Formats: sequence, structure tokens, C-alpha cells
Amino acid sequence: MSVPEYQEIECKFLDVNPKQLGQTITNLGGKRQFRKLFRRYVFDFPDKRLNAQASWLRIRDEGDKSTLTFKQRIKGHSDTKDAGMKEIEVTVSDFIATADVLKAIGMTPKFYEENWRTLYTLNGVEVAIDEWPLIPPYVEIEGDSWKVVDDAASVLGFDPKQKLICATMQVYEHYGINENDYQILTLDKQIKK
Repeated sequence: MSVPEYQEIECKFLDVNPKQLGQTITNLGGKRQFRKLFRRYVFDFPDKRLNAQASWLRIRDEGDKSTLTFKQRIKGHSDTKDAGMKEIEVTVSDFIATADVLKAIGMTPKFYEENWRTLYTLNGVEVAIDEWPLIPPYVEIEGDSWKVVDDAASVLGFDPKQKLICATMQVYEHYGINENDYQILTLDKQIKK
């Protein structure tokens, strides 16, 4: 199967214990790269045209850099089994100024979010443990091919057949929460619209 240009090769497994999984990764020879607080705004146009195409624009502050990313779900079989994700990402110099540019061209922030990410590398893949407000922690495994992602999942004790290919919004929906109901969604503060 050929991979479309800009396709993100990443899957999730829910309900992980960050400390135990981190220890497992390091015991297997993985290296912890960082633990950072990620801040992000998710944008759409007032008519929600991106949402209608299962897509969104995100500006994310990763601590040492900021990124502007267009993401679009490649719809699959169910709410948490997409066929993949299209992702086009560029590094930008200023988180707030980039958000202001998007507002100036008529886009509106759907919501503001924060989460903690602990990133490891293991056997050529990135293993990110994400901790979000209101939901249990989950892990994302990302690599250059589905084979290396599935192999890493197996080594970590996950069944690759149970992988979820989905966005964080779909994880929230899995737990009965709609991110769009919130204007602010951080670990310290959850403010509904």
C-alpha cells in the first residue's frame, strides 16, 4: 500500500499508566526525549467549513518551537478507526502572533487546550504519552511505516489489531465529551462555551 503524501502514520492506545509505560519503554532501551506542556488553539472559519471536511487548523506551542498544522481525518470504519490522517505542518516563530494572523484573516478559535506530553524514542519510532484534561492518559506511537508502528506496539505489550487511528477529539468522544463544548480545556481549568 502506498502512503499518500503528508499522511501521518500514528496510532493510539487508551487508558495507559504513564509511569509504568515509561518504565517499560526505558527497560526496552528507549530514550526519554522530553516532558513538556503543549498549548494549542484549534481554528476554523465561522461557517465551520473545515469541520465539515473532518479537518482543522492548529497552532501549537511545544515549548522550544511552535507549529502551524493542517489536519484532516481520512475517514475509515468507525469513530476511532480512521484510515489515517493527513497532516501538513510548518514551524512558525511566534505562537500568539500566528494565532493573531489566523484571526485577522477571519478564522475563529474553536477552543484553547493544554496537555502534558512525555516523548520517548524506541526502535526508530516516537512513543508519546499524552495526559489531557477529563480523560485517562493515552499513548501515541508514530513511525515511518505501519509495520514499524505495529512492531513497536507489540513490543510494548499492545495488540496492533486494537490500535485506534483517530484524533484526540475522537478520544474525547469515546469518553462522552465533546471538545467543541469548551472554550478552554486545560488540566487546571475547563470552561464551557
